Formats: sequence, structure tokens, C-alpha cells
Amino acid sequence: MDINKLCALAIDARKMSYAPYSYYAVGAALLSKSGKVFTGCNIENSAFSPSVCAERTAFFKAISEGETEFERIAIAAGNVNSEKLNADVTPCGVCRQVMREFCKDDFEIICVADTESFKKYSLKELLPNGFSGSNLK
Repeated sequence: MDINKLCALAIDARKMSYAPYSYYAVGAALLSKSGKVFTGCNIENSAFSPSVCAERTAFFKAISEGETEFERIAIAAGNVNSEKLNADVTPCGVCRQVMREFCKDDFEIICVADTESFKKYSLKELLPNGFSGSNLK
């Protein structure tokens, strides 16, 4: 699947966001190595810590359906009252750690401005010395 299509799916997933506290809606579209796409959105909670990011929603959906190898993720983020997206937003530390558990250094993270404009990072760039299972051996 090309990046533009994945960006469009992340933008669509953002529409399902539940963000009554931060007013910041995020959608994600995760492409597995098998070619399946799993979408997610952020879901907030008034107690805040039970909230979950769009990226983790997409990963957990995929993993719960047996997918454990991934190619790239597109993330579309911005204020709920605006169609404008912020391509400068990157995944939080917790999401980066989840990515580290299942992805290699070259896993692509695409931060979306629109379907034609985005910023692309590798997991290694955003988590240069990430902790993984190999650190426990």
C-alpha cells in the first residue's frame, strides 16, 4: 500500500477520536507486513491515565488478531475543531516503546499534514536507544 493511501486512512480514523478533554484528535493507520491495515484513534478518559493513544489502539487491534510484524504507521493529529493537521506531532514515549516491542529500527512513522504532505521518520530516529526484550537477556 502506498503512503498516500495510508495517510488517508489515518485521517479517516481520526474522525472516530473521543477527545472531550484535550480536544486533540488523533487517528492512526498501521500497515502489517502481510498487507493488512489496522486503524485506531485516541480515546480519552476523565481520569486521564486510562486514556489510550491512536497508535496503541491500532497496534493492539492488530496484535489481538494475530499480526506481529509491521511495515509502517501513518498518524494524523490536530485539534478536533479544525481540519488542519499537525505533521510535527510524533508518537509519545509509551507508543514508541510499544513500537519497539514489535518493530525493527527501520519501521516507518509517517506524521501526516494531508494525503500528499507528511514527515517520515524511522523508529531508530525517534527512539535511538530503545529498550527491548534483548536488554533482559
